[in-house]
Amino acid sequence: MKEYHKKESPIISYAGYGGGASFFKGAAGPKTYVDDVFGPYVYKGDNSGSTQTFNTGLDMSGEGGMIWFKSRSNSQAARILDTVRGTNESLIPHSNTTSGGLGSNGLTFLSNGFSLGWTGGDLDGANDYISWSFRKAPGFFDIVTWTGNGVDERLISHNLGSTPGMIMVKCTSNNENWIVWHRNIATTSYLQLNTTNSLLTGIKPWGTNTQTINSTHFSVNNYGSVNSSGRTYVAYIFAHNDQQFGTGGDESIIECGQYTGSGSVGKTVNLGFEPQFIMVKSTQQSRPWVMIDTVRGMPRDGDGVRLLANDSAGDVTSASFLAPTPTGFEVTQQNTYVNVSGENYIYMAIRRPNKPPTAGTDVFAIDTRGSTGDGQEPTYRSTFPVDLQINRNVNYNGGDTQIAARLLQGKQTFTNLNNAESGNSTMMFDYMNGVQTDTGTSTDQYAWMFKRAPGFLDIVCYNGNGSNRTINHNLGKVPEMIWVKRRDSAGAWTVYHSAVGPTKYLMLNSANSPNTYNGSWNNTAPTSTVFSLGADAWVNNSSGTYVAYLFSSASGVSKLGSYSGTGNNIDVDCGFTSGARFVLIKATHDSSTEWFVWDSVRGIVAGNDPYISLSSTASQVTNTDYIDPLSTGFTVTSNAPGALNVSGGNYIFLAIA
Repeated sequence: MKEYHKKESPIISYAGYGGGASFFKGAAGPKTYVDDVFGPYVYKGDNSGSTQTFNTGLDMSGEGGMIWFKSRSNSQAARILDTVRGTNESLIPHSNTTSGGLGSNGLTFLSNGFSLGWTGGDLDGANDYISWSFRKAPGFFDIVTWTGNGVDERLISHNLGSTPGMIMVKCTSNNENWIVWHRNIATTSYLQLNTTNSLLTGIKPWGTNTQTINSTHFSVNNYGSVNSSGRTYVAYIFAHNDQQFGTGGDESIIECGQYTGSGSVGKTVNLGFEPQFIMVKSTQQSRPWVMIDTVRGMPRDGDGVRLLANDSAGDVTSASFLAPTPTGFEVTQQNTYVNVSGENYIYMAIRRPNKPPTAGTDVFAIDTRGSTGDGQEPTYRSTFPVDLQINRNVNYNGGDTQIAARLLQGKQTFTNLNNAESGNSTMMFDYMNGVQTDTGTSTDQYAWMFKRAPGFLDIVCYNGNGSNRTINHNLGKVPEMIWVKRRDSAGAWTVYHSAVGPTKYLMLNSANSPNTYNGSWNNTAPTSTVFSLGADAWVNNSSGTYVAYLFSSASGVSKLGSYSGTGNNIDVDCGFTSGARFVLIKATHDSSTEWFVWDSVRGIVAGNDPYISLSSTASQVTNTDYIDPLSTGFTVTSNAPGALNVSGGNYIFLAIA
């Protein structure tokens, strides 16, 4: 557990976490990130009776928590299980039924995730599933159980350490509706998780005359759904805006709020962070509980995927309801579920992963089509959810280099072309261990896969306005390279690199040297929170839609920089310990040199280093000795041509450990 050490800060003791831990709110010490306490995980059931183990990176056995499971591919009962009640006691969020067992080989909570034995269709049948894991942690989530005593305004203690944002209560011994409180509804009111009902006021479940919901307790009345004598209950308690997470220990990772529908596209909600999970419910009308996450698909445009907490149905794919922004989310549809004019909606939103990487393998992977057998799912394997994929048949002369991103689910562009974005329904990012795409069966097909992470990579979608402006980002550092592509119309890939400066631009789809122009970056260097744009149509047309890929150097993980050619061997020190697995180089003094790419799978060795160009359709060039391995980075050899190493030449690069 984390410890805080800030002078004159009060010690708060939480006996319910790991046998008792002390927290000094707001100080330095071991950091907790959203990655440590929450995780959506997509998996495929095997329906075989064998045990499947899933590494979510969350300590569910030591710290405890809750997992919400739902079949995506067909109508099956969702299941909620937690460590407090035990692994054989499940609840159904869309039903008023009591707690039910799963069998002896059901769910096991592990120190890094969970495992499942065969339990039929609800958890491990021949279906696709989503799980949302909530680990107990002060300022994020807690679980409380009690036996009812029939006393009105009874106080139930909790260990959240802050005033809750939302509470879900279920009677586990009797058939009773789920009772939900949210900070944006009155304590005399409630919602029902298992129904579409609007706000209800009849029973005052939080106390008949006095209602208490604070950082240590919440009250219940003597109603059967919350505190009838002899019955058993569980409460799942979610925090709101407790700023004790992240590298600085001052970030919120969960927000419970409300917005009023506009009835039109473009309604924005500010959270102070970019979300990965959102639950929305109308409080004024009979409407469903909508659950959306970035793993299954919450794209900026195109098709999104939703589940309903109050329904057993599987995924519904349609035009995206909600889209993440760097500071919150945008309501992208005029839909009754989320956006009726004048109607109030409550939400719970959880921040996207924000733990800085410590190794290149945390955020970058290389794989080939058919590396583990044709027909595999996903097509290309990684050890992390992929946010950006660059794909190419390296031995096909005349082939394009495909680029696709999770935020643009089902869409693609090409690094060597200025074409508008096109659809690709087979490009699926809803896998935890890679990306699925229909690119044929050739083992010559390579994928370079990237994960968004602070200090390494960020991806931002935005609409142009035709005027000088700034765009927010969540890279957490000053970007050293930015790729911008117009999506709705043809336009060159516009590239910023810190070694070239903000008065010039490069084109990813061209061998050209830098061009001087203030319409791209408005002659203004990016900062750790924004990047600047001029009014050029390639980056900021008033009717255009755009995507920006932002890269920076992360210690021991990635390095962006420049070097000067000598004609002799040049050791490029990137601060790595085991050399580079990916190297991108572009000459900036010459208008005829491509964007060259090497990787360690095809070979970064002494003697033969096949390379491909992002800006060309030519097949890879083999039997060259242009770069060599170097433990701290890479070496540009004396054999390299002027495009890589001529005396007095200038070159920019991106390397990943």
